[in-house]
Amino acid sequence: MSTFQHGSIKSIATDNPRVHAFEIVGHADDDDVEAMAEHMNEVFDRADGKVDMLLDLSAMTGRDLDAIFDGDVLKAQVRSWTKVGKYAVIGAPKNAAKMIEWADNVIPVEAKAFEVDKANEAWAFVSAARIGQV
Repeated sequence: MSTFQHGSIKSIATDNPRVHAFEIVGHADDDDVEAMAEHMNEVFDRADGKVDMLLDLSAMTGRDLDAIFDGDVLKAQVRSWTKVGKYAVIGAPKNAAKMIEWADNVIPVEAKAFEVDKANEAWAFVSAARIGQV
């Protein structure tokens, strides 16, 4: 797994090279989200088959919403439908968690939202464990 850090978003080392995990600490601005999308587009370009993703939002305080209109962000979102097998989100706000659960039924990605106290279940869902700094 390649490492990534930009502003409030940084990668989490895992014991499974197929799993790309990230955590957001504080506020994710447009530049952070766009940089992560660019990073994932590069991952998708290199991937032999599908990858799994885990996103830990338990320390996120907010994000800029207009990043969703960035070209790289849109490209990564659309590509994820064929490039991501499982997508776990820890600590999503209630509305986002509902959207993730809804999306699980309409896109070809297994997507699940997990409460912060169920983080271990999220990691098990993507068949990985965090290594290094906790």
